[in-house]
This record gives sequence, structure tokens and C-alpha cells, in this order.
Amino acid sequence: MHHFEYRDGQLFAEDISIKDLVKEFDTPLYVYSARTLRRHFQAFDSAFEGISHLTCYSVKANSNLCVLKMLSEMGSGMDIVSGGELFRALKAGVDPRKIVYSGVGKREHEIREALIAGILMFNVESRQELEKINQVAGEMDMKARISLRINPDVDPQTHPYISTGLKKNKFGLDLEQALESYKLARDLPHIEPVGIDCHIGSQLTSIEPFIEALNRIKKFHSRLAGLGIAIKYLDLGGGLGITYDEETPPHPVEFGKAVKEGLQGLDLTLILEPGRVIAGNAGILVTRVLYTKQSPSKNFIIVDAAMNDLVRPSLYGSFHRIDCVDQKDAPAYKADVVGPICETGDFLAQDREIRQVEQDELLAVFSAGAYGFTMSSQYNSRPRGAEVMVDGDKVTLARRREVYFDLVDLEEQCF
Repeated sequence: MHHFEYRDGQLFAEDISIKDLVKEFDTPLYVYSARTLRRHFQAFDSAFEGISHLTCYSVKANSNLCVLKMLSEMGSGMDIVSGGELFRALKAGVDPRKIVYSGVGKREHEIREALIAGILMFNVESRQELEKINQVAGEMDMKARISLRINPDVDPQTHPYISTGLKKNKFGLDLEQALESYKLARDLPHIEPVGIDCHIGSQLTSIEPFIEALNRIKKFHSRLAGLGIAIKYLDLGGGLGITYDEETPPHPVEFGKAVKEGLQGLDLTLILEPGRVIAGNAGILVTRVLYTKQSPSKNFIIVDAAMNDLVRPSLYGSFHRIDCVDQKDAPAYKADVVGPICETGDFLAQDREIRQVEQDELLAVFSAGAYGFTMSSQYNSRPRGAEVMVDGDKVTLARRREVYFDLVDLEEQCF
């Protein structure tokens, strides 16, 4: 149960009718469930009870300040990949000592900002980045805590675009490169190597790739100990999948049990970076049917949400369950659910078995809480929809709907 359920034939988010939310906030509309976010965080974090650990929510999954603030108040740290995400995390009140900074392309000013903030550590992805961090820290007369991201060459068995732990991926360093970089880090005057980082991919539905990666990291950890490099943290990344369609990802308890068994005998603090598994099923996208039409070979449902609102189906061919906000007994048929954008790739679903709908009906696109609004854009000069947070019978406007002036606000100086 994700606190989106039907009551008397109408879809509710916790104790609030989706139709009532639409009356106030219009469509397209992102709706998040606070109870679901809390439950998912607690389920994940508690799976690692009994060992020293820090759960750092992956900000890129859903970076709304309401989401970040709520998770921070529950004790969550944050995994960030940009200066903007650092700004958001600090704005939300996150303890900087619970922030880890990942990503392959950190700019000099971003490194400086993170050092000023006093983050826990940088997850470093290249030798040149290591040298740049040392340079910036030296200019600031500081010492930067780092881990190096290990690319263990483990197949995560996920979509190639969200696979990150293979040799051909842009992320991290292979084991031998990493060993040489740790030797360099040990000797650089403004670097303190404190951790090992590994992230093999997203939307994983099996524990085996995690355990394979962990076993390779443990052997690597022994090699570092032989070089006199004292590692305090093991960052195992995120990537645990959720159910969009018929996937059966492992429960966090099962994942936690396997990882804890794998870490026995190691005096390390485990860092985890869940994102999708916390936020994915905690949000829906609500959209209105504008028109329906039939071609000789296709049925089309044209809605007011588009690929600029939710790009995952166009980008990855991802499945999101789509259902009517008002339950109905209408016959089902196959149709493409498409948006108003001038791209053939603008669709939310293709050849989907769906109830026949009429103009002005509302549809809910489920499992849209992660990589939904955060990947949205203003393509075709479309103002982005609002985000609301529902907590029981309380509704918070988490982000107002954009208006036309927002489209040109940064360009006004041209006139």
C-alpha cells in the first residue's frame, strides 16, 4: 500500500481526493504522499539496524525541498551530484556532515562550496578530479575527505542507460587505476582518503549484483589496508528497484540482511544512497484528457502531461501504470497515451490496454515520485505543473505551477 487508493470509486492521496486537488491546483499535477515517504525511509533505514550506517537519500530522484526537509528530519543524510543539489540540501536543513558529493564532473566552484559547507566526503571519480580537489583545498588551507569510486565491472542487469558499474561506463575507476589513485591520495597534502565508493546502477531487481560488487570491494579494501590507508566508510551506493509493472525487487530487509552478512568482520560505517526506492511509489502525476482520436491503425488518448513533465517513458521506454481517477466499468481498448509536444517520442504509454475515456477525464500516472519532476523541462515553452505534498488531510503546495512569465524571466534583459 502506497497511500494512493480508491474510495467509493474515487482515487485518494491519503485522506484527500485527487479530484479536489485538481480543482485547486489544476493539471498536470505531481502529488506526493508524506506517509509513503516516511514509511519507505523507515523500512530502508531500519533494514541496516545493528551496524554503523548512514542512509543518504539520493537528491536527484526527487529534489523538492518539502521531500528533503521531511527526510532530513527523520535523520537522513543526502547524496548530491551538483552545487545546486548541495544548495537545496542545505536550504532544507540537512546536516552537512551527512552529505556525500558524487558525480563525474564537479566544477571548481562546486568543490569550494562543498568544502565551505563541511560535507562528509567527496566521492571522487577520476585522478584529475582528485588533483583538482587537492588544489582547491590547498588554496583554502583545508583538507578534503574523499573516497574513490570503484568501478567493479559488475553487470547490474538493468537498462543500459542506468547501468553505471561496467568497464564501458563513464563512472569511477577500475580497480588497478583506483589503487594507484589511492596511493596518490595518501600522499597529497590536502586530501584525506577515508572511504571506498561503489554504485553499479539503478532499478536493480536482484541482490546478486550488489553482493558480487561487495565481495570485490572487500578484497580491494584488504589491499588498501596493506598500503596503510585506513578506510572508515564503505559507500555501497543505491539502485534498489521498485515495482512499476511486474518487477519483483527484493524487500529492503532482505537486501539489508545480505549486506550485513557480507560486511561481517569489517570495522566500517556503511553508507547507502537510496533514491527511487524511497520516492518512486510515493508520487503520482495527474493529467487531464484533452482529446481522443482514432487513426486506421491506432487509438490515441491526448493528455495535457507530456514528455517535458515525465520523460522516462520516452527516454527509457519505461512502464508507468496509468489508471482513471474515477473508477469506471467502461470497456478496455489498446491506445497510446500521448502529450501535446511536437515529437513522435512524446508519449506516456504505447499500445496500452486501458479503459476507454472521454474528454476532460482525469488519469493518474503511478510510480512518478522519482525521476519525474526532477527530469522535467520547459520544452515547447510549456510551464511546468505544480507539486503538492499530502500528509493525512493536510495539503502543502510544495512548488507552485509555473506561469508564462517564468518562461522568460531570465531573458527579460533582451528588451
